[in-house]
Amino acid sequence: MIRRLRPGAWVALAGMFVLLCCGGGLVAFFLNAAQQTPIDDSGAGCGASAAPSTLVSNTVKISSLGRDQIHNAATIIGIGQQMHVPPRGWVVAVAVALQESNLENLSNLGARNDHDSIGLFQQRPSQGWGTVPQIMDPAYASRKFYERLLTVPHWEALALTDAAQDVQRSAFPNAYAKHEPLASQIVDILANGAARAAAAVTTPRCVLTGEIAASGWTVPVVGKIVSGFRTAERPTHQGVDIAASKRTPIHAAAAGVVVKSRCDATGPDGKPWGCDRDGSPNVKGCGWYVDILHAGGIMTRYCHMVQQPIVVTGQQVAPGQQIGWSGTSGHSSGPHVHFEVHINGDHTSNGAISPGPFMQRMGAPLGAGS
Repeated sequence: MIRRLRPGAWVALAGMFVLLCCGGGLVAFFLNAAQQTPIDDSGAGCGASAAPSTLVSNTVKISSLGRDQIHNAATIIGIGQQMHVPPRGWVVAVAVALQESNLENLSNLGARNDHDSIGLFQQRPSQGWGTVPQIMDPAYASRKFYERLLTVPHWEALALTDAAQDVQRSAFPNAYAKHEPLASQIVDILANGAARAAAAVTTPRCVLTGEIAASGWTVPVVGKIVSGFRTAERPTHQGVDIAASKRTPIHAAAAGVVVKSRCDATGPDGKPWGCDRDGSPNVKGCGWYVDILHAGGIMTRYCHMVQQPIVVTGQQVAPGQQIGWSGTSGHSSGPHVHFEVHINGDHTSNGAISPGPFMQRMGAPLGAGS
């Protein structure tokens, strides 16, 4: 029987090291659940100035994991680290194990078994994954998963569910996406913030445009934050404004589906203003804009593009994929990108949250590198 941790157990474990033997090597992971500090709503810079984010939202879910499940997750992460797989791969692997086995090392389940699938990743001896004893070794199974993942072209730029499916060939290819938030949090805790860590060359905790954090998120555009979320001066401002000269490429902040790609601009007289010309503070609307729906009901919005977006409604986009160019269409006094983050799939002001803390939590702090 799997022993469950009580809700406060993660805090009790903070400051301890989980030591596991991975292929003869000793890997240590610091559990930093108690090292939580708040984030500046305006965004953060690079390196040491970027404060860790709180993990409150998923702590309850993570605390429900048993000791065996935690150990298995740590083994997956440790093998990935040993193989020099980028942290994004750890998130993919943990998400797959959550879907396939709930992080439990399952032996043959008899009549309830899916063919001859066994182990953390439900790998099949008949399909060349290895012998039964080999696959039942979490370290071996993890290594085989990563070996297959690393053969997938551009896997780091793919949506998690696509990268996972290229390895697993599951009958339910869309099942992996729902585990991405929890997998990111598990990696974040067990690997001392790796899910927030970035692939930046000069500063390990910041991501620039085109670089994907372990969480699967990236900076939509590099620039200074010139107007914040719901400030005293602009209490109804549902996002942040990022300074960007006209025709700066705008990138999708994460993998998802385009749910809106349209023009929204109304002149002072109440008539359509159009988006193929500059707007003004007297014009209402986002101008040319795009809404993208991501895993977990997260939605992002990108406003004031200089011309019609280069993505269309219903299109799947990868993290970092260009979706348009910055401009000043709609309600705008100069070239910039208005960026919003919404939760629960709610595109209204009720669903809007401050993009600064959210993007820092995802390992892609806004304003970095500006």
